[in-house]
Amino acid sequence: MTLLLSNEDVETALQMPACLEAMEIAYRDLGLKQGANGLRSEVLTPTDRDDALYSLLTMSGVVPRFEIGAVRITSDILTWPVSSLGPRRVKVPAAPDNRYVGLVLLFSTRTGEPLAIYPDGVVQRLRVGAISGLAAKYLARSDANDVALLGAGWQAGGQALAICAVRNIKRIRCFSPNRERREAFANEMSGRLGVEILPVATAREAVSEADVVMCATNSLEPILSKEWLERGMHVSSLSRLELDPNIAAAADVVFTHVREADGKVIRTAGADLARDAEQRKNALSSAIGQHTRPELSDLLLGRSPGRGTDRDITLFLNYSGLGYQFAAAGHVIYTKARELGLGRELDTNLYTSAVPS
Repeated sequence: MTLLLSNEDVETALQMPACLEAMEIAYRDLGLKQGANGLRSEVLTPTDRDDALYSLLTMSGVVPRFEIGAVRITSDILTWPVSSLGPRRVKVPAAPDNRYVGLVLLFSTRTGEPLAIYPDGVVQRLRVGAISGLAAKYLARSDANDVALLGAGWQAGGQALAICAVRNIKRIRCFSPNRERREAFANEMSGRLGVEILPVATAREAVSEADVVMCATNSLEPILSKEWLERGMHVSSLSRLELDPNIAAAADVVFTHVREADGKVIRTAGADLARDAEQRKNALSSAIGQHTRPELSDLLLGRSPGRGTDRDITLFLNYSGLGYQFAAAGHVIYTKARELGLGRELDTNLYTSAVPS
């Protein structure tokens, strides 16, 4: 039988500590070429809105140790609104009832059968957060307890969950240009984490005297200045354009998630809205030498040295998401969901065939 799970089921099944553990195992395997990641492919076309594009994205990966293969599919309406901090890339919940569309399909590497189907919303946040958390586990100072969080959206919550899972965090200062959003984020996440979270009015105020700086925005302009860096900081970034490229030169130790590009990106007529951002991302990757930096797997396997002293500034570039992450997280989700009896059972024969494909 195939499991059909909701976001709520996934949230019950996948806790950050277990996600971190699975990712660490999987990334060690990836570094030893015992795991496989597929290409990321995105098709962008016009939609019925002049200010938007339709995006169909797929990514996949297999973790043989866990006997899991995964495919993630998103079907999105993308816009590029301008805020006080410049343009941002924003997904619009345009599906019925103002909802987003993203699915994860899990498969067995023993039989090929579909094991589970579920939305990507919760696992998307936790898999990104876990990668930043793994880097912080090995790069942040062991006594780090004060965090600056630049961003107050869905991904920022995953970053907060991850850093609190790998360090004894006492305080998080959160900045967003939207006052209501940063205050709501602080109220929600402080209750969830049991950590003091202070909403602040400027990014500079958040970063001052922080041990860890986590950038989690959808800004297409730099939001962290090199001049704000202090000795001993650990910095992480989720989006290439939110980072001042001079920060990489100022850091003593720099790791990237993966050196490889995002994979094949297909664009059709009407995709001019995204072209500028893509060109700027590529230029920044070149400026910071992303494709020459050691990878997360190199850090976990001890192939490249991490922090040398408590005064080092360390930087982690959490770019180029992998379908492989969904297979690693999917192992935890499927195992725990079966253990807890979560979700609905579907007849697997509905999704298999008596004739070869």
